[in-house]
Amino acid sequence: MRHHLDTAEFRKSSYSNGSGGSNCVEVALQGAGGVAVRDSKNPHDATLLFTAAEWDAFVAGVKDGEFDVAGNPGPRT
Repeated sequence: MRHHLDTAEFRKSSYSNGSGGSNCVEVALQGAGGVAVRDSKNPHDATLLFTAAEWDAFVAGVKDGEFDVAGNPGPRT
């Protein structure tokens, strides 16, 4: 699959507004449900590409608390 990241529409989480948008990740939907992820401070540096299955597994892990830092769990919805 060919990725056209130069025309991808990256977006930030609405939760990033409070930080001035400078310390965030941005995501862009790709073909076949894949997702591209990049650092908002360095948008021309490396971009990570995930398949739809990989992204779904990551989101499920976040929701299940798999990545919570000990003693500092994040908010759950």
